Amino acid sequence: MNSVEENFETAPFLRLNEKLVTDLLTTALREEVEKAGFKQVVLGLSGGIDSALSLYLAVAAFGKENVIAVRMPYKTSSQSSLDDARAAIEDTGVESLTIDITPQIDAYFEQMPEAAPLRRGNKMARERMTILYDLSAVHNALVIGTSNRTELLLGYGTQFGDVASAINPIGDLYKTQVRQLAAYLGVPEQIIAKPPSADLWEDQTDEGELGFTYLEVDRLLYYMIDQRLSLDKLRALGFNDAFIEKVSTRIIRNQYKRTMPVILKVGNRTVGVDFRYLRDWGL
Repeated sequence: MNSVEENFETAPFLRLNEKLVTDLLTTALREEVEKAGFKQVVLGLSGGIDSALSLYLAVAAFGKENVIAVRMPYKTSSQSSLDDARAAIEDTGVESLTIDITPQIDAYFEQMPEAAPLRRGNKMARERMTILYDLSAVHNALVIGTSNRTELLLGYGTQFGDVASAINPIGDLYKTQVRQLAAYLGVPEQIIAKPPSADLWEDQTDEGELGFTYLEVDRLLYYMIDQRLSLDKLRALGFNDAFIEKVSTRIIRNQYKRTMPVILKVGNRTVGVDFRYLRDWGL
């Protein structure tokens, strides 16, 4: 049994209908991009499974000739991540760019050498997103997101950094489901099998930083969010109070990352409050 299938031994309820979900996501992605007046898309490719899955979905939706993948390493980025990103680029045949962000990051922190790794990681994430939006203007290509549902719920991402995008095709997929769909779409095995990492500093891993595995938290999030089970029912399923509290606190505390900036209301047609027409409706 492979590592993807092993996940469903304890969480069969997370299993996707792979073809159906792929068809839904690629159709919706194509429609949303075209509604916005674009034909091409651009995304950051880190060498991790999330950005790889977004890449493969984009290629399925638009064809390789309309997708641009951008590698944006820092001097401490692992060579294996760059190699894995290259493997995905070569497998899909998309146009690619590699832009080293070391000069601008080091220039910023030159006068703040004491800056903690988290500050540096957040700055890197935002720098990468500014590059993608600049390239979006150059190539007339919409920026595609690469954050999964687990990360978004936990707030495990940088606001206006890696969680930013115009359209996110994988934001409703738990990390466990990302692995399943990535395997279905033929993402290289070395990307699927390696420990998830934002690669923001040396030897950093997602699960090491979070303090739990993605499978553990995906199971809890499914019961807590999708099934809306009470605390007593969560306990009955074997989840301990400390874990439940840790996860629920993160969800609540990071709500601001999942919403547009709050506009304080003065008029009677405030953007995002009263004025919320869809593009299709006209004015």
